[in-house]
Amino acid sequence: MSFLLYLLGALKPDIIKADLFRYFGKSDYYSFKKALSIPGFHYTLYYRLCKIKSKYSLLGLYSRFMYKRLMFKYGFQIPAKTLIGRGFRISHYGATVINYDTIIGENFYLSHNVTIGKIHTGSKAGAPVIGNRVWVGPGAVIVGRIKIGDNVLISGNAFVNIDVPSNSIVIGNPAKIIPSEKATDDYITFKV
Repeated sequence: MSFLLYLLGALKPDIIKADLFRYFGKSDYYSFKKALSIPGFHYTLYYRLCKIKSKYSLLGLYSRFMYKRLMFKYGFQIPAKTLIGRGFRISHYGATVINYDTIIGENFYLSHNVTIGKIHTGSKAGAPVIGNRVWVGPGAVIVGRIKIGDNVLISGNAFVNIDVPSNSIVIGNPAKIIPSEKATDDYITFKV
C-alpha cells in the first residue's frame, strides 16, 4: 500500500489522472488501486511512466521493467515513444499493436486485436494521425499515412487505409464512411 502511495505521488498527475478518469469517472486513490487490476490501465500506467521518468532513476528503471513485462503478459505492443494524448483507455488485452510513428489525440478508446500500423513504401507510406474522441472496435486495422478526424467510430474488423473526416462511422473492408454527428456519443464515456 505504501508503494502505491509513493507511485501515485511520483506520477505526473494530470495525464495519469485523465487516463484513470476514463475507467471510472473519477481519479481518486481507491479508483487508482482498483484500476491496477485492469490490464489496460496497468499497462498504460507504466507506458506513461516510461515517458515521464528518467530511465536512470529507480522509478524509471522499475517502470521500464514492468512495461516490458506487461507487454508480454497482456499482448500489447505500444512503443513508449508513441504519442498518445490524455484519456487513453484500453478495454481488453490481447494482440494489440500500435506503430511508434502513430500520433493519437485525447479520449482514445482501444479494443483488443487492433493493429495501427505503418506502410513503408508507396503513396501511403507512413503512419496514421488519429484525432480526439476516437473509438476503435475489436479486430480493426488502421494503416498508412492517413488522418482520422475527431469524433470517429471505427467498427470491429474494419480495414481503414483512407482519410476519415470528423464526425464519422467507419465500417467494413474496404472501409465505408457514414457521416454521423453523434458517432461516439454512446461509446466514449467519461471524457476528459
